[in-house]
Order: sequence, then structure tokens, then C-alpha cells
Amino acid sequence: MRIFISFFILTTLIFSASSTAASVTTETEQARSIAMQLQQRLGQELKAGIQAGGPRAGIQVCKERAPEIAAELSQQHGIEVGRTALRVRNPNNAPESIHRDVLEDFIDRLADDPNQVPETWVTTDSGERHYLRAIVMQQQCVLCHGKMIGKPVQQALDEFYPDDQATGFAIGDLRGAFLLKFPLTND
Repeated sequence: MRIFISFFILTTLIFSASSTAASVTTETEQARSIAMQLQQRLGQELKAGIQAGGPRAGIQVCKERAPEIAAELSQQHGIEVGRTALRVRNPNNAPESIHRDVLEDFIDRLADDPNQVPETWVTTDSGERHYLRAIVMQQQCVLCHGKMIGKPVQQALDEFYPDDQATGFAIGDLRGAFLLKFPLTND
């Protein structure tokens, strides 16, 4: 009888651990997909704005559409979707202390392996789970976030973002992170 009970407990633990791992993997895949949707939609609209009206139009698209796209995805998925960074353009995207630590870790992880996009989960004191995925500077980002900002771009940044901190980056640097906040569940 003891052997049966021990076997039952062991089997239950194994299947429980397996189920939890599968749940975490599914949750990460879902979070990654939502972050990629934000990146792709914003990238497409930004590119179209720049093509239609130059960098100034692109900055305006980013200012207006980034929060709207994030709100649409938040509504669609029932979570809070946004971005954060150590050096922000929009002060509303300033990191909470728990996110600041993650962003600093992402810088180290990118230095160790620039080909791997860092991502992680953190749990707040209230038990809410947050997913962060690094935004790595790409060639198309340099126009507005790089080290050599042209005068028309700088004038637009000064107009739309007078407290801008989000310039001076090089390709491969950490620009920020996509931030997804999953609400508490009653599981």
C-alpha cells in the first residue's frame, strides 16, 4: 500500500510540475506574441509616417499612435500593454523600480550575447506578473534615437518631447522594453 501511495504522490508531482511548465511556456509564448504585435504595428505605422511626411511625421506618429496601439492591444487581450526604458522619451513610460532592475540586467545580458533578445517575468509585491522583452536598437531607430540626430529631427523632438532622454543610442544597445502586465487571477 505504501508503494502505491508513494507512486501516486510521485506521479502527481511529476504531472503537476509538467503542467506548470507547460502553462508558463504557453504564457510566455502569448506574451511574446503580444509584444511582437506591438512592435510590428508600431513599426509599420512609423515607417509609413516617415515615408509620407519625413522624420517629423514619424515622430508625431510615434507620439500619437504608440499609446493608441498599446491601448488597443490591452483591450484586445485583457492585460496592460506598454513600453518602458531607462532613458524615456515619454515620461509616462518611466520604469517602476522592479522594471529598472530588469532593464539594467538586460544591458548586461545584451553585452554577454548580442544575438539573444532578453526577456523575463517579474512578480510584483501584490502578486501581479509582468513580462518584459528587450527593445534592441536597430538601424531604422537611429534616425530618431541615435547619436547623430539631424537638425529637423531634433527640432521635432524638442517640440513634441521637451524632456526627451532617448537619444545617443547605437545599434545593438538596449533602447527599452515591451512591458505586459498580467492581472491577478483567482487560480
